[in-house]
Amino acid sequence: MIPDWPFEDSPNVAVITLRQILEGSAPILHVSHDEEDGGWQFLTGDTPAETDAKVVALSTIVRIDPSVVELADLPEGWVAVREAPYAPWKRQLKDC
Repeated sequence: MIPDWPFEDSPNVAVITLRQILEGSAPILHVSHDEEDGGWQFLTGDTPAETDAKVVALSTIVRIDPSVVELADLPEGWVAVREAPYAPWKRQLKDC
C-alpha cells in the first residue's frame, strides 16, 4: 500500500482512463467521480473514442499525475477540470 494514501478507494481500484494518457501523449484535464457507481474517470477533456478507453488501477493514475491526489475528496457526482497540466483544478457538480 502507498503510504498516506489519500483516496477512500484502494490503490488497486479499477478506474477509466485513455490510451493517450497512459502513453504520455495527453494530460489529465478532466476527472469525474461518478454518482451512479462511485467510479473514477481520468480523461483529457476531449471527446474520447471508445477504442481509446482503458481500465487501470487508481495507483497508476497517481503515478502518472500526482496532482490528482488533490481530488481525493472530490464528491461523487462532481467533476474537476483544468486548462493545462499545471493549471489549478476547478471543481463543479457534474452537468453544470
